[in-house]
Amino acid sequence: MYSRHAQRLPTAWKEMASRKEGTGSSATSSSSTAGAAGKGKGKGGSGDSAVKQVQIDGLVVLKIIKHYQEEGQGTEVVQGVLLGLVVEDRLEITNCFPFPQHTEDDADFDEVQYQMEMMRSLRHVNIDHLHVGWYQSTYYGSFVTRALLDSQFSYQHAIEESVVLIYDPIKTAQGSLSLKAYRLTPKLMEVCKEKDFSPEALKKANITFEYMFEEVPIVIKNSHLINVLMWELEKKSAVADKHELLSLASSNHLGKNLQLLMDRVDEMSQDIVKYNTYMRNTSKQQQQKHQYQQRRQQENMQRQSRGEPPLPEEDLSKLFKPPQPPARMDSLLIAGQINTYCQNIKEFTAQNLGKLFMAQALQEYNN
Repeated sequence: MYSRHAQRLPTAWKEMASRKEGTGSSATSSSSTAGAAGKGKGKGGSGDSAVKQVQIDGLVVLKIIKHYQEEGQGTEVVQGVLLGLVVEDRLEITNCFPFPQHTEDDADFDEVQYQMEMMRSLRHVNIDHLHVGWYQSTYYGSFVTRALLDSQFSYQHAIEESVVLIYDPIKTAQGSLSLKAYRLTPKLMEVCKEKDFSPEALKKANITFEYMFEEVPIVIKNSHLINVLMWELEKKSAVADKHELLSLASSNHLGKNLQLLMDRVDEMSQDIVKYNTYMRNTSKQQQQKHQYQQRRQQENMQRQSRGEPPLPEEDLSKLFKPPQPPARMDSLLIAGQINTYCQNIKEFTAQNLGKLFMAQALQEYNN
């Protein structure tokens, strides 16, 4: 379902940053990234988000939509790079460029070189060229994955103010633009830096699926000239027929979300089975360890009664290796995705129920 280069964007960026460090001042003209973007960053520290609001130019939104329409096919994900600048605690996204689709056979394609060339070209025409994040399309809201978490961590670790924009084309086709900005919470960033995703570490950090990602408010801004143009176009265009918005028929959007929700619930139940198996094995091993200690103790008592020296102590951790606990992070991601599906279903059903109650009131009024 997800693009095969879901993690190559931050990897390419890190390679590009390392090239810049290796070449010194000569690479400054080709790409200004973390250092330049950090000059205007806000006061957000480790306990507070560095970005309170994301301001997006209308041109960026149109480019993202156009990118998916040209290259997105079904479950295929499109991705791209966000460019802009940071003003106090506001992240301004002023431009973007897509990441081209390519197959594994395109061995000559250099992702790092492609991004460097794009930034160099934008710099030459005096357009904002600072990395401030990346964007990705989603299929029915299915974006809470390990690939996205690792990618956003790579960006956010290098550039503190980085965000990921999630564009839902299917929900947008229903009549409302679905574009959301997410960041990793400070607690999850600390856990990712330590690279310790054990159940004990996640419990110590008090991380639950509700506090893995934080949504940043989005404001879409257009210039005054574009606003005037849109006003003129609205005056000249014919009145759109919007009666389909009042249709009481439910589309397949709800059914698809319910199907995806059931699939994730099945995955969660499988993780629960794995956890129950782990607990049974742990309990069984504890009983075996206790029985072994009792046998050793009885044998030492018999040897002592015969005047023989006791048996040497053995390392029980080597004799009884503890079973490997199931991956806790995978369960958190599944729970987070289930929560996203529930929110989508809640929004969709709220609209449908509102139309049904309105239709009922009209029918009672007419009768």
